[in-house]
Amino acid sequence: MINEVQIHDMLAKLFGHLEFTKEPAGLYDPLRYMIGLGGKQIRPRLCLTVYALYKEKFGEEILQPAAALEVFHNFTLIHDDIMDRSPKRRGQATVWSKWGEDTAILSGDVMCIDSYKRIAKAPAKVLPQVMDLFSTTAAQVCEGQQMDMDFELLAEVPMSEYMKMIGLKTAVLIACAAKMGALIGGASKEDCQKLYDYGYSLGLAFQVADDYLDAYGNEATFGKPIGGDIVNNKKSWLTTRALEKADDALRQRILDVADMPIETGEQKAAKIAGMMELYEKLHIEEDAKYEIIRLTDKALESAATVATGVRYEILRRFADRLVGRVK
Repeated sequence: MINEVQIHDMLAKLFGHLEFTKEPAGLYDPLRYMIGLGGKQIRPRLCLTVYALYKEKFGEEILQPAAALEVFHNFTLIHDDIMDRSPKRRGQATVWSKWGEDTAILSGDVMCIDSYKRIAKAPAKVLPQVMDLFSTTAAQVCEGQQMDMDFELLAEVPMSEYMKMIGLKTAVLIACAAKMGALIGGASKEDCQKLYDYGYSLGLAFQVADDYLDAYGNEATFGKPIGGDIVNNKKSWLTTRALEKADDALRQRILDVADMPIETGEQKAAKIAGMMELYEKLHIEEDAKYEIIRLTDKALESAATVATGVRYEILRRFADRLVGRVK
């Protein structure tokens, strides 16, 4: 069976030599730049990890579809950065701030097209299923992004709607990665569904963990300023849970803190401190940790139905690496 070291080495080789069309450079250089920024490569890693449960070696039939997942993810990040007006991504200038908004839109579009070219390298036997899975997922990610933008116009959203949004925006692509590895690896229909469920629950846990770390993480390891969600009034799991738990008086205090000005560094710090105080009063940190563990356990319950022994342990370790930083 393919081991985790081989998966790590294959990802390094794959993304170290990923090729894009060379000309016009103004269109394709942003693609090379975006991939060159690195990242956790969660989706292709999961795709290869699941494939390795069923196969003894890697071939182009899985490597290019796995790469497509990362290319597509980076396409969404290019467009997200434009919509959020984010100047930095992974500590470096975003594509739109470096090349301009028009180029970023066009380069993002061609990056999406490139991902489909790579998906088409899947084996003919499963290509219709793989293409349908990928296309459905791509549309769902866009639906999730629209929901996220719609939420910006609302003072609060129900937890059920928040979970639906992160399910679409984040979890479905991680679930897609798991199921794609299973499909191309030759897994049964039942295994494919259970591994999709594993990826989906894990994707939810990953997003809640990301929300948690935005408030309680370490800036050096988290990779971006702590409290950004609070400053920008993002609908995170933490604020959604706080509003869900608060009585009328605390609810009003949460909304008042959300309305605080952020024109200076001192004002931003005051806003973060005010919201963190409310989180502490409502025990939101403990709630978030519990939810992350609950969702991770749910993912592992799905994994246990398709894998035992070493194969299950590989899926368990993947989950632990993804969300274990919160425990």
